[in-house]
Amino acid sequence: MVAFPAEFYWIAAFAIVAALVNSAGIIAIFRHREWAERSLPYLMCFAAGILIATPLIHAVPNAVENNADAGFTALAGFLFMYLSNQVIKRRTGEETLAFGVTAAEGIGVHSLIDGVVYTVTFNISLLTGVLAGTGLVVHEFAEGVITYLVLLRGDVTERTAATYAFFIATLTTPIGAFVAYPLVGGLGQSDLGLLLGSVSGVLIYISAAHLLPEAQSYEKEHSMLALLAGVGLALFIVFARTM
Repeated sequence: MVAFPAEFYWIAAFAIVAALVNSAGIIAIFRHREWAERSLPYLMCFAAGILIATPLIHAVPNAVENNADAGFTALAGFLFMYLSNQVIKRRTGEETLAFGVTAAEGIGVHSLIDGVVYTVTFNISLLTGVLAGTGLVVHEFAEGVITYLVLLRGDVTERTAATYAFFIATLTTPIGAFVAYPLVGGLGQSDLGLLLGSVSGVLIYISAAHLLPEAQSYEKEHSMLALLAGVGLALFIVFARTM
């Protein structure tokens, strides 16, 4: 029987939970659309709070500690997400993040990167992995809902949209994690620092340029409280771990 390092089981657990939460989002919007759309902005703000706090207070400093050039890869990760999003917008001719099948392709790539993030962060440390993983898991619900809705805008039936959303947004995250694991596992601390820097840039983009603008478009009364709750949870995890 093959014995895997402890971080493998954490990566596998978070990747599988992320897939389950993503599936829950698809099922919720398919069967309980009104409730899902009402809850969506709060979940996005909460996830954004975790994902903006994690790189700023923990991941970036940790990355720079391992490699002084990690700030450059953080910028590269942010720009990669920004430019890829611009390509999707130009291809669809839409101002929103995604539209129809082309948009779903972009979301699929995004979900694949989520899986890679789990692998990189848990290879750095358990705390880094839990912080980043918690925010990503929470945002998976919103991602499942959004994937379903943009597929509907691509003129497919509700059942077809739910099926495609499962394959595009749900399965790609564990695939990304398990494919990346053997590649990342053999890297040294310096290389992991560079990777963590790029992952930090990705997390900052997801929170500040994707989740928050999308949540703000709903104009919910207590969205700010949800954001601060996410930030507070990230701070609590960091300080509790260091005490």
